[in-house]
Amino acid sequence: MRIGKIQPIDIDVEMRSAYLDYAMSVIVARALPDARDGLKPVHRRILYAMHDMGIRPGTPYKKSARIVGEVLGKYHPHGDAAVYDSMVRLAQDFSMRYLLIDGQGNFGSIDGDSPAAMRYTEARLARISDLMLGDIDKDTVDWGPNFDDSLEEPIVLPAQLPNLLLNGSSGIAVGMATNIPPHNLRELADGIAYLIDHWDHLDEVTVEDLMELISGPDFPTGGLIMGAEGIRSAYATGKGRIIMRGVASIEDTKGGRFRIIVTEIPFQLNKTTLLERIAQLVRDERLDQISDLRDESDREGMRIVIELKRSASPRKVLNQLYKLTPLQSTFGVNLLALVEGEPRLLSLRRALQIYVEHRQEVLTRRTRFELRKAEERAHILEGLRIALEFLDEVIALIRASKSVDEARTGLMTRFNLSEVQAQAILDMQLRRLAALERAKIEAEYQELAARISFLRDLLDHPEKILQIIKTDLLELKEKFGDGRRTQILPDGSGIEDEDVIPQEHVLVTLTQDNFVKRTLARVYRAQGRGGRGVVGMNTRDEDQVVQALSARTLDYVLFFTNKGRIYSERAFNLPDASRTGKGLPIVNFISLPPDERVTAMVAVPDFEHATYVTMATVGGRIKRVQLSEFNAVRPIGIIAMPLEEGDELGWARVTSGEQELILVTERGQALRFDENEVRAMGRTASGVWGIRLAAGDRVTSLDVVEPGADLLVVTPRGFGKRSSLDEYAAKGRYTGGVVTLAQSRLDKDGRIVSSRVVQEDEEVAFFSAGGIALRLRVKDIPRHGRASSGVRLVQLKKDDTVAVMVRLGPAPAVEPAIPTVEPSPLASPLEETASAPA
Repeated sequence: MRIGKIQPIDIDVEMRSAYLDYAMSVIVARALPDARDGLKPVHRRILYAMHDMGIRPGTPYKKSARIVGEVLGKYHPHGDAAVYDSMVRLAQDFSMRYLLIDGQGNFGSIDGDSPAAMRYTEARLARISDLMLGDIDKDTVDWGPNFDDSLEEPIVLPAQLPNLLLNGSSGIAVGMATNIPPHNLRELADGIAYLIDHWDHLDEVTVEDLMELISGPDFPTGGLIMGAEGIRSAYATGKGRIIMRGVASIEDTKGGRFRIIVTEIPFQLNKTTLLERIAQLVRDERLDQISDLRDESDREGMRIVIELKRSASPRKVLNQLYKLTPLQSTFGVNLLALVEGEPRLLSLRRALQIYVEHRQEVLTRRTRFELRKAEERAHILEGLRIALEFLDEVIALIRASKSVDEARTGLMTRFNLSEVQAQAILDMQLRRLAALERAKIEAEYQELAARISFLRDLLDHPEKILQIIKTDLLELKEKFGDGRRTQILPDGSGIEDEDVIPQEHVLVTLTQDNFVKRTLARVYRAQGRGGRGVVGMNTRDEDQVVQALSARTLDYVLFFTNKGRIYSERAFNLPDASRTGKGLPIVNFISLPPDERVTAMVAVPDFEHATYVTMATVGGRIKRVQLSEFNAVRPIGIIAMPLEEGDELGWARVTSGEQELILVTERGQALRFDENEVRAMGRTASGVWGIRLAAGDRVTSLDVVEPGADLLVVTPRGFGKRSSLDEYAAKGRYTGGVVTLAQSRLDKDGRIVSSRVVQEDEEVAFFSAGGIALRLRVKDIPRHGRASSGVRLVQLKKDDTVAVMVRLGPAPAVEPAIPTVEPSPLASPLEETASAPA
C-alpha cells in the first residue's frame, strides 16, 4: 500500500470484521474461563505473578497494591480496579468454595460492603494454590509473549485441582455468558476417579453414574437445593435451573410467639438486599405477620431474626418469604468454557474428561522433562564413575596438560568421554575423592538409573499416568477436602400455593358495578337479632352489594354469569380489602364482557370431592353438570348453560348426586325434590324445567337440603324467619311447590329477596344495598311454621334494603367480646380488625 492512496472500504465488511475481532477478544481474553484450569486470563495472571514474586504460602503478606502493580506492568494492561476486584474475589470465602488467595484485611463482606483500598490490604497465595502452579517450571504448559513481547506468561496453569468445577466461574461475553456453580472437592475427586477407572469405556459413563458420586453443586454459603432435576439437566446438557433456598428454623419465644432464624442464604445473594426486600414487603403489607426484623450476625456466623406476630402461622410466613424474597433464588447453570480457544457448552462428563486430558498432558510433559534431566545427570555421573575408577591416570593426565582445553581433549580421547563429562571431571572438587563421597556418587547413579527406568515405563504405558492422576486427587481429597455445605432436597420439595397462602375463612363480595373483594370473615362481628350491623363497604358512589360468598382462601371460586357462562379464579388471587374497602373491578381477574354480570358464585375446595354443579335460572329451568367439566376453565370463560331468550342464570350449588334440592320463588313458593330427577347433562345442554311458576313470579334461590336443617328466608325490609325443612314434603319436579312465607308479609315487606338452608349452630351475614353488613347467629332467629310471617332480622334505614344473604358456617366456640365503640369507616384495616373482632 502506498502512503497517500485512498482505498475504498465496504463499511458492512469493516464493521463485521471489527466487531468479530472485538467479540472474540472479549470471549477468549476476558470473560470465559479455560476448561483446563478453570481460570480467566486475569485470574491466571494474578496467581502466576504472585508465584513469580515469591508471595507463596508461609511467606510474609505483601501489599495488594504491589501485587496489582506487578500484574498491570507485566501481564494485564487494563485498569487497576479490574485486577484488584478479581483478586479480591479469589480471597472471599463467600464467593470461592476453596480460596486461592489468602487475604489479610478488609476484603468485603456478604453484606455487600466494599473491600478496603488496595493500599491497605495484603495478600499471599493460599496453600491450595500451590496445586494450581505446581510443576510450572518443568515445561508442563505452553508459554506465550505478554502484551509487549518483553516477557513470557503461561497460556494455562498445570492445575492439579479441577478448578473449573471446584470453584466455578461466571462471566458475560459478547453474545454468550457462563455461569458455573462450585462443587465439593471430595465429590469431584471421587467422580474423576470413577471416570479414570472407566476411561476405556467413557461413552458408557452416564450422568446417573456420576451423580452417584457428585450429587450437585456445593455453594460456599451453604443453603439448600430444591430437587435434583435441575442438576441432572445441567450435568447432562450444560444448561439447567437450580433452585436455591436459604436455611431457616422456627423458634418459639415467650408469650406463645414464634420467630424465624435464617442462618444460611443462597449463593451470591447480598444479605443487605435480602433484609431490605423483607422490610419493603412488610411496609407494603404483603408480609403482614412480621413484627420485627433484625440482623444478629457476628463472627460466629449468620443470624437473621424475623419476629412474628402472636397470631401468625410460622410455616406459612416462612413459605411466603421463600416465594416473595430472594431467600429462594434460581441459579441458571450455563457450563460454557474455552476448549482449544473456542467456547463450548460442556456436560459434566465432558468437563471432567477435559480436566483429565489436561492432567495427562501435564504429567506426560513433566515426565519427559524429568527424564531428560535425569538422563543428563546420569550421563555426568557415568563420567565421574570412570574418573574415579582410573583416578591416578586421570590426575596424571590433568597434571601433564598445559591448559584446560588440552586436559579436556585428553580426557575425551583417552576415556571416550563427552565434552560435558570431561568438563564435569575437571570441575570435580577434591573432597569428592574421599571414599564416602565416592559411595554417594555410586548411590546417586543407581537411584537415577531406577528413576529413568520408571519414567520411561510411564511414557510407554499412558494408563499408569492416569493412575497417578487418580492417586494425586485422592491425596488432595484427604488433605484439603471437607464436608458438603449445601444440602440437596428430594424432587417435589418446591413451594405450592397451599404452602404459602394461609387457609382462612373469607367473605367474597361483588357489587352492582362489578367490584370484587375478599375480606376476613372475622371482621364482621356477630350481633343480636334486630341489630343495625356495621359498615360493610363504602358505597358513596351508590354502588350496591349484589353477591356474597363464604369461602376459604385456597378455594376455587366459580363465577356464573347471567348469560350462562362460567369463569374461575382462586380466592387468594382476589383483592384483599378492608371491611369498608370497595375492592377492584372484577375484569382485573376474569374476562367479563361489558354486557354480562355475575349472578352466582360457588366455592370449590377441589374438583375431586364434589361431583356435580346444579344451576337454576330465574325462569325456573334447572341443570346438573359434572364438576369435572369445569376443572380447566379458560381465562375467557366457557359456556355452562345455554339460555332461552329473556331468561338468566341465577344460582349454582355443588351437589353430590344423592341429595335433594329446594327452589324458592319471590312470591313465597318452595319446591323440594330429588336431584336425580334432573339427569346429568353436558355443558351444551339447556336443562329442564325445575318449578312451575305462577304468572309474574320468579325463582329467588336454589339450595341443597341437609338433614336437620332449616330454610331461612328474608325480605327486602329485613324481615324473615326460619322453618324446619321437615315441613317441606318432597314433590315431583316441575310442580308448584308449597307456601314458605305468609302472603300478608309479602304484601307488606316485599317479595322474598333471598333464602338459604342453614343449621342452628351456624351464622349468616346480611348485606344491604347501602353497604351495611350484619353477622347473625342462626340460633338467635326464631323458628316459625312454614306459612307464618316471621320477625325483623335486620334494622335498616328507611331507604335501604337487604341485597343478599350469606351462609357463613359454624359459629366460633368462644365468641370474642364485642366493643361498644363503632369503628370509623375511615379507620385503617389494622384498626378495624382490632376494634371489631369476630
